[in-house]
Amino acid sequence: MASQNSSASGSSQNTGPGNHLYCYHNEIAPLRVVRFQGPKMGKRFYGCSFWPRTCGFFRWADEVNDEHEMRFLLLEKDTKIAELEHEIDMLQLKLKEVETKNAELEDLVHEVGIECTKRRLIMESTSADKKMGFYLVASWILFAIMFWLV
Repeated sequence: MASQNSSASGSSQNTGPGNHLYCYHNEIAPLRVVRFQGPKMGKRFYGCSFWPRTCGFFRWADEVNDEHEMRFLLLEKDTKIAELEHEIDMLQLKLKEVETKNAELEDLVHEVGIECTKRRLIMESTSADKKMGFYLVASWILFAIMFWLV
């Protein structure tokens, strides 16, 4: 029985509501046990519900569980990938915002630098004008003192 059905095993798993397995007749595939003597005796399997007029559907029960686990893991991985892709999109938006803010701040720093340079030049010229005025007044006083002494 098991060897006959294992040779006709299908390539896709038919699952429906409640995670039941469905045979190719679209009927719930019952869980059965190998009863013939041999190395597979006692092993559980799902087969066509119309045995012995079988549609060829056959799955070992442990393979079904492995498939369910793999599908669950695949779903978890797909979910994680979607979350990470969303996070990447959000980080790219944030990066664009930061780059824009950085450009604005660089422009502001450049403008402030120009303004500081202008003010420094004004202060230096004012300071030089003050020094020149001081020296001019001092030279007049010195000239006046020398003129009186002569």
